[in-house]
Amino acid sequence: MEPRALCIFVVALAATAAPALGHHSHANYWETEWVDLEGTVQAVHWVNPHTWIYLDVAHEEAAKSGAWALEGASVTTLRRDGWTADSIKAGDSLTVRCHPLKDGSRGCLMGFVVMNDGSEKEFD
Repeated sequence: MEPRALCIFVVALAATAAPALGHHSHANYWETEWVDLEGTVQAVHWVNPHTWIYLDVAHEEAAKSGAWALEGASVTTLRRDGWTADSIKAGDSLTVRCHPLKDGSRGCLMGFVVMNDGSEKEFD
């Protein structure tokens, strides 16, 4: 392979690998613990690299009541699993099972959404 072609190949290879290096861990969540939440969707951000659902939760424990930020999978992953930007909308009632933040603040890494029939569908 001539040097110029080799250089172009290496640059192209590096450019396609770079996005994989930018992903972060989920070390800020308790990945072995779950919390179940019910509430009203305030907003949905259907964006990459992660989707976000903002849920207003009324809970008997004061620490769990209020606005929660729920981090979901990427748009690409969710589309592959059958979700669309309109699957969950502001104003919807929503029940979720997610991994809570380690610092105790109101945030979660999404795991499952409980569907109307009681089944759970992955949102991660």
